[in-house]
Amino acid sequence: MRTPRQSGMTLISFIIVLAVLGVFAFIGMKLFPIYAEYYAVVGSMKTVQAAPGVAKMPPQKIWDLFSRNLYINYSKNVKRHHVTLTRKGGYVMRVAYEVREPLIFNLDVVAKFDKSIDLYRQDPGGD
Repeated sequence: MRTPRQSGMTLISFIIVLAVLGVFAFIGMKLFPIYAEYYAVVGSMKTVQAAPGVAKMPPQKIWDLFSRNLYINYSKNVKRHHVTLTRKGGYVMRVAYEVREPLIFNLDVVAKFDKSIDLYRQDPGGD
């Protein structure tokens, strides 16, 4: 007579799987706001790029427009010294910043972002 075989996870292996999934979920919860903010910064840069006459604006006005968009998007990590405007026909806006978030005890998550965008937009009736 054949004995029935049972298959499946034991309680210990189930707890181990839950612990591993919990660690990945915890890391994901720490990383999601960092990347959500990055995509908000990129969106703010694209909003500045789409502004009419941006290639002819002075740098202070470009920064004001960009910082208002950052404020609307609740971006707290990008400061004025992270943004550089280089004159090349229009402007090239570069935002380079680093985010450091504590993970657990003395371990931190560090994310470095560096994005450039051309501000060469011409006005429809422009030169």
